[in-house]
Amino acid sequence: MRQFWTIASNAFMELVRQPVFLLLMTTSGAFCVFLSAVPYFGFGDDQKMVKDMVLAVMLLSGLVGAALSASASVAREVHTGTALAVLAKPVSRVSFILGKYAGLTGALTLLTFFNAVAALLASRMAFDAYGEADRFGLGLYFAALGLAYLLAGLSNFFLQRVFVADAVFLLVALTTAVFLYLAFFVELDRAFQEKGAVDWRMVPATVLILFALWLLAAVALACSTRFELIPTLAICTAVFILGLMSDFLFGDRAEAGQWWAAVVYGVLPNWQLFWMADALDMGKVIPWSYVAQSFGYVVGYLGAALAVALLLFQDRELN
Repeated sequence: MRQFWTIASNAFMELVRQPVFLLLMTTSGAFCVFLSAVPYFGFGDDQKMVKDMVLAVMLLSGLVGAALSASASVAREVHTGTALAVLAKPVSRVSFILGKYAGLTGALTLLTFFNAVAALLASRMAFDAYGEADRFGLGLYFAALGLAYLLAGLSNFFLQRVFVADAVFLLVALTTAVFLYLAFFVELDRAFQEKGAVDWRMVPATVLILFALWLLAAVALACSTRFELIPTLAICTAVFILGLMSDFLFGDRAEAGQWWAAVVYGVLPNWQLFWMADALDMGKVIPWSYVAQSFGYVVGYLGAALAVALLLFQDRELN
């Protein structure tokens, strides 16, 4: 168990220290908040459009992050010989893969939390045709991004600390503080609009997106045991697109009794189970009981995906 936690913590810190992880986190969060400051003239559906777009940004950034992180965590270590050096010690391949997956999910959870804070802030800042952009909130959020980079640069210069890791954790801390301040201590004075209302219904929606990213991480990890970054990203993208359309492509055929469609429909993860933007648009509340049921689906699929990853890695030549 100690070996597992050591591998997991090292994998988490290695991913957090990747410059591409910092770039992905910064751009996705900043883009989510920026989307709330753009006038759309959506005939009263402006706020719904913003919520749909920020949830989509969370999902797509997580897809890219899962593929990049899985390749950096496994494929690159196999290529450079680091995996061979670790497994030369009394460390089993099972502990290695499971530890890498734990570190990968930790990094994706941190990324999703950061984007969820930006999404909740965007739900508060979104305005309709009768309102105007929250320039104060927008400026405060981007000031927090700049301050995080400045403090990380100072810690790197004076304390010789790792810039990327400090910047990541400072981004999470400062943007969370900005969100809490704006959500609970500052009110928006807008005509025809509820003052400073955060759409807390998005919290279970973001949790479901996190579950989907955990599944994508398992698929990406299984691919990275055999492939490099570009094939891994291509396979994950194909699985993602086919999973989104699985109800249309295979669901009806599976119900009609076509065995091949039933097999494919069962193997592909159904991402529609985790996409609740339509329910939010209709004003519905996502019950936490549904989130719990989805977690059961995630656990079952994760077991199968990680079993495939272990099977593929078990006889992988590491020399």
